[in-house]
Amino acid sequence: MKIIITGGGGFLGSQLASRLLQKGTLTGQSGEQEKIEEICLIDKNFPVSNLDNRIKEISGDISDRDTIKFSIEKSDSISIFHLASMVSGECEEQYDDALQVNLDGGRNIFEIAREIKGRPRVVFASSIASFGGAAMRTPVTDSAKQTPQTTYGMTKVICELLINDHTRKGHFDGRSARLPTVIIRPGKPNAAASSWASGMFREPLNGEACELPVKRNQSHPMTGFKTVVDSFVALHEINEDKLGDDRAYGLPALSVTPNLAEKTLKEISNDKKIKIGKIEDSFDPRIQSIVDNWPTAVDGNRATALGLPHPPTLKLIIEQYLEHFK
Repeated sequence: MKIIITGGGGFLGSQLASRLLQKGTLTGQSGEQEKIEEICLIDKNFPVSNLDNRIKEISGDISDRDTIKFSIEKSDSISIFHLASMVSGECEEQYDDALQVNLDGGRNIFEIAREIKGRPRVVFASSIASFGGAAMRTPVTDSAKQTPQTTYGMTKVICELLINDHTRKGHFDGRSARLPTVIIRPGKPNAAASSWASGMFREPLNGEACELPVKRNQSHPMTGFKTVVDSFVALHEINEDKLGDDRAYGLPALSVTPNLAEKTLKEISNDKKIKIGKIEDSFDPRIQSIVDNWPTAVDGNRATALGLPHPPTLKLIIEQYLEHFK
Protein backbone atom coordinates (compact mmCIF):
# COMPACT_ATOMS: atom_id res chain seq x y z
CA MET A 1 0.00 0.00 0.00
CA LYS A 2 0.95 3.66 -0.36
CA ILE A 3 0.92 6.22 2.46
CA ILE A 4 0.64 9.93 1.70
CA ILE A 5 1.82 12.41 4.34
CA THR A 6 1.20 16.09 3.67
CA GLY A 7 3.63 18.25 5.61
CA GLY A 8 6.01 15.32 5.28
CA GLY A 9 9.09 17.53 5.37
CA GLY A 10 8.18 18.96 8.77
CA PHE A 11 8.94 17.71 12.25
CA LEU A 12 5.84 15.58 12.86
CA GLY A 13 5.60 14.45 9.24
CA SER A 14 9.16 13.15 9.20
CA GLN A 15 8.73 11.48 12.59
CA LEU A 16 5.53 9.81 11.36
CA ALA A 17 7.27 8.57 8.22
CA SER A 18 10.05 7.03 10.32
CA ARG A 19 7.51 5.35 12.58
CA LEU A 20 5.63 3.87 9.61
CA LEU A 21 8.84 2.61 8.02
CA GLN A 22 9.62 0.89 11.31
CA LYS A 23 6.12 -0.57 11.62
CA GLY A 24 6.09 -1.88 8.06
CA THR A 25 2.33 -2.45 7.73
CA LEU A 26 -0.98 -0.62 8.16
CA THR A 27 -4.61 -1.49 7.70
CA GLY A 28 -5.25 -0.99 3.99
CA GLN A 29 -8.42 -0.53 1.99
CA SER A 30 -8.87 -4.30 2.11
CA GLY A 31 -9.45 -4.01 5.87
CA GLU A 32 -6.41 -6.20 6.47
CA GLN A 33 -2.80 -5.43 7.36
CA GLU A 34 -0.93 -4.53 4.18
CA LYS A 35 2.76 -4.01 3.55
CA ILE A 36 3.79 -0.37 3.22
CA GLU A 37 5.51 -0.23 -0.15
CA GLU A 38 5.77 3.54 -0.54
CA ILE A 39 5.47 6.63 1.65
CA CYS A 40 4.90 9.78 -0.37
CA LEU A 41 5.86 12.98 1.45
CA ILE A 42 4.39 16.26 0.18
CA ASP A 43 5.89 19.55 1.35
CA LYS A 44 7.42 22.78 0.13
CA ASN A 45 10.82 21.95 1.59
CA PHE A 46 12.69 18.87 2.77
CA PRO A 47 15.49 19.94 5.14
CA VAL A 48 16.88 16.40 5.31
CA SER A 49 16.57 13.94 2.43
CA ASN A 50 15.44 10.45 3.39
CA LEU A 51 17.59 7.69 1.95
CA ASP A 52 15.07 4.86 2.41
CA ASN A 53 13.96 3.68 -1.04
CA ARG A 54 10.36 3.45 0.15
CA ILE A 55 10.26 7.23 0.57
CA LYS A 56 9.18 9.48 -2.31
CA GLU A 57 9.43 13.25 -1.85
CA ILE A 58 7.19 15.63 -3.81
CA SER A 59 7.97 19.33 -3.52
CA GLY A 60 4.83 21.39 -3.84
CA ASP A 61 1.94 23.20 -2.23
CA ILE A 62 -1.25 21.45 -1.16
CA SER A 63 -3.22 24.38 -2.57
CA ASP A 64 -2.10 23.05 -5.99
CA ARG A 65 -4.43 20.14 -6.63
CA ASP A 66 -2.24 18.67 -9.37
CA THR A 67 0.57 18.16 -6.83
CA ILE A 68 -1.70 16.02 -4.69
CA LYS A 69 -3.22 14.16 -7.62
CA PHE A 70 0.23 13.19 -8.86
CA SER A 71 1.02 11.61 -5.49
CA ILE A 72 -1.82 9.06 -5.59
CA GLU A 73 -0.97 7.52 -8.95
CA LYS A 74 -0.14 3.84 -9.34
CA SER A 75 -1.50 2.36 -6.13
CA ASP A 76 -4.45 0.11 -5.37
CA SER A 77 -4.49 0.85 -1.64
CA ILE A 78 -3.89 4.30 -0.13
CA SER A 79 -4.07 6.00 3.26
CA ILE A 80 -3.58 9.73 3.83
CA PHE A 81 -2.20 11.61 6.84
CA HIS A 82 -2.97 15.30 6.35
CA LEU A 83 -0.57 17.29 8.54
CA ALA A 84 0.29 20.27 6.31
CA SER A 85 -0.86 23.65 7.60
CA MET A 86 0.15 27.23 8.09
CA VAL A 87 0.79 27.74 11.79
CA SER A 88 -1.12 29.96 14.20
CA GLY A 89 1.05 33.07 14.19
CA GLU A 90 1.31 33.07 10.40
CA CYS A 91 -2.45 32.68 10.03
CA GLU A 92 -3.11 35.76 12.15
CA GLU A 93 -0.80 37.87 9.98
CA GLN A 94 -1.56 36.34 6.55
CA TYR A 95 -5.31 35.76 6.45
CA ASP A 96 -5.71 35.14 2.71
CA ASP A 97 -2.77 32.76 2.62
CA ALA A 98 -4.22 30.90 5.61
CA LEU A 99 -7.49 30.36 3.76
CA GLN A 100 -5.66 29.22 0.65
CA VAL A 101 -3.39 26.72 2.37
CA ASN A 102 -5.46 25.47 5.30
CA LEU A 103 -8.91 25.53 3.69
CA ASP A 104 -8.37 25.25 -0.07
CA GLY A 105 -5.48 22.86 0.53
CA GLY A 106 -7.58 20.79 2.90
CA ARG A 107 -10.42 20.65 0.41
CA ASN A 108 -8.00 19.52 -2.28
CA ILE A 109 -6.85 16.65 -0.07
CA PHE A 110 -10.41 15.64 0.74
CA GLU A 111 -11.63 15.85 -2.87
CA ILE A 112 -8.73 13.72 -4.07
CA ALA A 113 -9.49 11.19 -1.32
CA ARG A 114 -13.11 11.22 -2.46
CA GLU A 115 -12.02 10.17 -5.96
CA ILE A 116 -10.10 7.13 -4.69
CA LYS A 117 -12.11 3.93 -4.91
CA GLY A 118 -12.70 1.94 -1.75
CA ARG A 119 -13.03 4.74 0.84
CA PRO A 120 -9.42 5.32 1.95
CA ARG A 121 -8.65 6.27 5.54
CA VAL A 122 -7.75 9.93 6.07
CA VAL A 123 -6.20 11.09 9.36
CA PHE A 124 -6.22 14.86 9.90
CA ALA A 125 -4.07 16.82 12.35
CA SER A 126 -6.46 19.26 14.01
CA SER A 127 -5.75 21.35 17.11
CA ILE A 128 -7.01 22.43 20.50
CA ALA A 129 -6.99 25.91 18.93
CA SER A 130 -10.37 24.88 17.51
CA PHE A 131 -11.74 25.88 20.95
CA GLY A 132 -11.81 29.32 22.51
CA GLY A 133 -13.90 32.29 23.52
CA ALA A 134 -16.03 33.21 26.51
CA ALA A 135 -18.02 29.96 26.41
CA MET A 136 -14.94 27.77 26.85
CA ARG A 137 -14.79 25.75 30.06
CA THR A 138 -11.85 23.97 31.70
CA PRO A 139 -10.99 21.25 31.00
CA VAL A 140 -12.21 21.32 27.41
CA THR A 141 -13.99 18.15 26.30
CA ASP A 142 -14.86 16.94 22.82
CA SER A 143 -18.47 17.96 23.41
CA ALA A 144 -17.58 21.64 24.01
CA LYS A 145 -18.86 24.21 21.55
CA GLN A 146 -16.13 25.25 19.13
CA THR A 147 -15.78 29.03 18.98
CA PRO A 148 -12.15 29.52 17.96
CA GLN A 149 -10.64 32.97 18.42
CA THR A 150 -7.84 32.57 15.88
CA THR A 151 -7.85 32.15 12.11
CA TYR A 152 -5.78 29.00 12.53
CA GLY A 153 -8.36 27.47 14.86
CA MET A 154 -11.21 28.44 12.54
CA THR A 155 -9.59 26.58 9.64
CA LYS A 156 -9.17 23.49 11.81
CA VAL A 157 -12.86 23.47 12.79
CA ILE A 158 -13.96 23.75 9.16
CA CYS A 159 -11.72 20.86 8.12
CA GLU A 160 -13.05 18.75 11.02
CA LEU A 161 -16.61 19.37 9.81
CA LEU A 162 -15.68 18.58 6.21
CA ILE A 163 -14.15 15.28 7.35
CA ASN A 164 -17.28 14.38 9.30
CA ASP A 165 -19.48 15.17 6.31
CA HIS A 166 -17.34 13.35 3.75
CA THR A 167 -17.36 10.34 6.08
CA ARG A 168 -21.13 10.54 6.56
CA LYS A 169 -21.62 10.57 2.80
CA GLY A 170 -19.30 7.60 2.30
CA HIS A 171 -16.64 9.48 0.35
CA PHE A 172 -13.80 8.32 2.61
CA ASP A 173 -13.16 7.11 6.16
CA GLY A 174 -11.97 10.21 8.02
CA ARG A 175 -10.54 10.70 11.51
CA SER A 176 -9.32 13.93 13.17
CA ALA A 177 -6.84 14.15 16.04
CA ARG A 178 -7.05 17.41 18.01
CA LEU A 179 -3.46 18.00 18.99
CA PRO A 180 -2.29 19.82 22.09
CA THR A 181 1.00 21.68 21.66
CA VAL A 182 3.67 19.15 20.71
CA ILE A 183 7.02 19.36 22.49
CA ILE A 184 9.99 19.39 22.18
CA ARG A 185 10.51 20.46 18.57
CA PRO A 186 14.19 20.54 17.54
CA GLY A 187 15.79 23.27 15.46
CA LYS A 188 14.81 26.92 15.28
CA PRO A 189 11.59 28.50 16.60
CA ASN A 190 8.75 28.76 14.08
CA ALA A 191 5.94 31.30 13.67
CA ALA A 192 3.45 29.40 15.82
CA ALA A 193 2.09 31.34 18.78
CA SER A 194 2.89 28.24 20.84
CA SER A 195 6.54 28.10 19.74
CA TRP A 196 7.63 29.18 23.23
CA ALA A 197 6.39 25.86 24.61
CA SER A 198 9.23 24.01 22.88
CA GLY A 199 11.66 26.90 23.19
CA MET A 200 11.52 27.00 26.99
CA PHE A 201 12.92 23.46 26.97
CA ARG A 202 15.03 23.38 23.81
CA GLU A 203 17.14 26.48 24.35
CA PRO A 204 17.94 25.78 28.03
CA LEU A 205 18.87 22.19 27.11
CA ASN A 206 21.30 23.69 24.57
CA GLY A 207 22.80 25.77 27.37
CA GLU A 208 21.22 28.91 25.93
CA ALA A 209 18.81 31.47 27.37
CA CYS A 210 15.17 31.31 26.30
CA GLU A 211 12.94 34.36 25.90
CA LEU A 212 9.51 33.64 27.40
CA PRO A 213 6.66 35.69 25.84
CA VAL A 214 3.91 34.53 28.24
CA LYS A 215 3.26 34.64 31.97
CA ARG A 216 5.18 32.29 34.24
CA ASN A 217 1.96 30.72 35.52
CA GLN A 218 0.44 30.27 32.04
CA SER A 219 -0.97 26.75 31.91
CA HIS A 220 -0.93 25.14 28.48
CA PRO A 221 -1.81 21.61 27.22
CA MET A 222 1.28 19.79 25.93
CA THR A 223 2.32 16.31 24.93
CA GLY A 224 5.40 14.59 23.53
CA PHE A 225 6.17 14.12 19.85
CA LYS A 226 6.43 10.34 20.15
CA THR A 227 2.98 10.16 21.75
CA VAL A 228 1.43 12.22 18.95
CA VAL A 229 2.99 10.04 16.26
CA ASP A 230 1.77 6.90 18.04
CA SER A 231 -1.68 8.52 18.30
CA PHE A 232 -1.82 9.16 14.54
CA VAL A 233 -1.03 5.51 13.87
CA ALA A 234 -3.44 4.21 16.53
CA LEU A 235 -6.29 6.42 15.28
CA HIS A 236 -5.71 5.18 11.74
CA GLU A 237 -5.87 1.55 12.85
CA ILE A 238 -9.16 1.70 14.80
CA ASN A 239 -12.09 -0.11 13.21
CA GLU A 240 -14.59 2.31 11.75
CA ASP A 241 -17.53 0.86 13.68
CA LYS A 242 -15.97 2.09 16.95
CA LEU A 243 -15.75 5.74 15.88
CA GLY A 244 -19.34 6.95 15.54
CA ASP A 245 -20.43 10.07 13.68
CA ASP A 246 -18.12 12.58 15.40
CA ARG A 247 -14.69 11.72 14.04
CA ALA A 248 -12.72 14.40 15.94
CA TYR A 249 -10.87 13.19 19.04
CA GLY A 250 -9.03 15.44 21.47
CA LEU A 251 -5.74 13.88 22.52
CA PRO A 252 -4.96 13.85 26.25
CA ALA A 253 -2.32 16.29 27.45
CA LEU A 254 -0.30 17.51 30.39
CA SER A 255 -1.08 21.02 31.63
CA VAL A 256 2.34 22.64 31.84
CA THR A 257 3.41 26.08 33.07
CA PRO A 258 6.80 27.75 32.55
CA ASN A 259 7.31 27.44 36.31
CA LEU A 260 6.86 23.67 36.06
CA ALA A 261 9.13 23.53 33.00
CA GLU A 262 11.90 25.34 34.89
CA LYS A 263 11.53 23.04 37.91
CA THR A 264 11.70 19.91 35.73
CA LEU A 265 14.70 21.21 33.81
CA LYS A 266 16.55 21.69 37.10
CA GLU A 267 15.80 18.06 37.98
CA ILE A 268 17.16 16.94 34.61
CA SER A 269 20.24 19.11 35.13
CA ASN A 270 20.92 17.47 38.49
CA ASP A 271 20.26 13.95 37.21
CA LYS A 272 22.32 14.19 34.03
CA LYS A 273 24.94 16.71 35.17
CA ILE A 274 24.26 19.08 32.28
CA LYS A 275 24.28 22.87 32.32
CA ILE A 276 20.85 24.40 31.73
CA GLY A 277 20.29 27.85 30.23
CA LYS A 278 17.92 30.35 31.83
CA ILE A 279 14.28 31.05 31.00
CA GLU A 280 14.12 34.84 30.74
CA ASP A 281 10.91 36.89 30.79
CA SER A 282 10.26 38.73 27.53
CA PHE A 283 6.53 39.39 27.66
CA ASP A 284 4.77 39.73 24.29
CA PRO A 285 1.14 40.90 24.61
CA ARG A 286 0.33 39.68 21.10
CA ILE A 287 1.39 36.11 21.90
CA GLN A 288 -0.24 36.21 25.33
CA SER A 289 -3.56 37.38 23.83
CA ILE A 290 -3.58 34.43 21.42
CA VAL A 291 -2.66 31.92 24.13
CA ASP A 292 -5.34 33.39 26.44
CA ASN A 293 -7.97 32.23 23.96
CA TRP A 294 -6.79 28.62 23.92
CA PRO A 295 -7.69 25.90 26.44
CA THR A 296 -5.49 25.59 29.52
CA ALA A 297 -6.46 21.94 30.04
CA VAL A 298 -8.11 19.25 27.93
CA ASP A 299 -10.06 16.08 28.63
CA GLY A 300 -8.87 13.30 26.32
CA ASN A 301 -11.13 10.56 27.69
CA ARG A 302 -12.82 9.80 24.35
CA ALA A 303 -9.42 9.24 22.76
CA THR A 304 -8.02 7.09 25.56
CA ALA A 305 -11.23 5.02 25.60
CA LEU A 306 -10.36 4.05 22.03
CA GLY A 307 -6.90 2.98 23.15
CA LEU A 308 -4.95 6.08 22.15
CA PRO A 309 -1.96 6.65 24.44
CA HIS A 310 -1.78 8.89 27.48
CA PRO A 311 1.03 11.46 27.49
CA PRO A 312 4.22 10.51 29.34
CA THR A 313 5.55 12.54 32.24
CA LEU A 314 7.20 15.86 31.46
CA LYS A 315 10.53 14.45 32.58
CA LEU A 316 10.21 11.53 30.16
CA ILE A 317 9.33 13.90 27.28
CA ILE A 318 12.56 15.79 27.96
CA GLU A 319 14.54 12.55 28.11
CA GLN A 320 13.02 11.42 24.78
CA TYR A 321 14.12 14.69 23.21
CA LEU A 322 17.65 14.30 24.55
CA GLU A 323 17.81 10.72 23.28
CA HIS A 324 16.65 11.57 19.76
CA PHE A 325 18.01 15.05 19.07
CA LYS A 326 21.03 15.69 21.28
